[in-house]
Amino acid sequence: MAHSSGRILTLLSLLQTRRDWSGDELSGRLDVSPRTVRRDVDRLRELGYPVQTTRGPAGGYRLSPGADLPPLLFDDEQAVAIAVALQTATTGVSGVQDAALRALATIRQVLPSRLRHRVDALQVTAVPTRGSLDRSALDPEVLLQVGVCCRDHQQLRFDYVARDGTASLRRTEPHRLLSRGGRWYAVVWDLDRADWRTFRVDRMTPRIPVGPRFSPRPLSEAQVAGLLQPTPGAAAWPARGTVLMHAPAEAIARWVREDQGVVTALDESTCRVEMGAWSYGAIIAYLLLFEVDLEVLDPPELREAAQQVAGRLR
Repeated sequence: MAHSSGRILTLLSLLQTRRDWSGDELSGRLDVSPRTVRRDVDRLRELGYPVQTTRGPAGGYRLSPGADLPPLLFDDEQAVAIAVALQTATTGVSGVQDAALRALATIRQVLPSRLRHRVDALQVTAVPTRGSLDRSALDPEVLLQVGVCCRDHQQLRFDYVARDGTASLRRTEPHRLLSRGGRWYAVVWDLDRADWRTFRVDRMTPRIPVGPRFSPRPLSEAQVAGLLQPTPGAAAWPARGTVLMHAPAEAIARWVREDQGVVTALDESTCRVEMGAWSYGAIIAYLLLFEVDLEVLDPPELREAAQQVAGRLR
């Protein structure tokens, strides 16, 4: 009985690693007859695993999606990777913390001692950064619905509540989902404005049914990096200026806080940076930290500050 149970678990593990298996392949892997493989497959079906029989010269088997989630088997590396990912999700991704904690506790409970010690060695603590964002409640169902539209290339209509409380109906072609600073964003092509936009998913209320399918538009990583830099709010800095920086947008945007500046990709090697600070000299001093060539566009006060800083350095 123990030998039979172990063989069935091995069979389940094989079915999870590949989409299709022939009967002969499984017989060879398990070192049993095709008839025994058929009996073991029937046993898995009795336990609730949706194993389908595939047609072909030798016949085969496939583990297909089912109505319910049956128990799964993971090797050591997969189990540790899942536990680490779940612990990271509990600290940085809004809307899934409670579910991630429950899943982490479930997995940890069944981990062998040798793996549990490895997982427990990693204790992740979330540290708020300067300008940390509020973690607004996110409905996981909304996140999934937007994700499905991104995957299936279906138009999505949704009601959106802006920062100032203004509500509007948006018609979009969703491109991808991004997680940044504890928030989820949808990168979409706005059909009414004929331009790329990003929307916070926690402010979106999708409308049913979804729209027709569309052909995805090209969108570079540099464009995505620029879209993730929102325009600062009403609390503007006393001094603001614009420069042209000879560097990819993604190399600059990752170091610019959203309450400090906006980075817009112009091409693969240049970007426009709108920066705010307490003084024009402070803007220049901060931009010099990037160690790339830059050109001051406006205002004249920023050009004068650049000359003063250059003279001071000389």
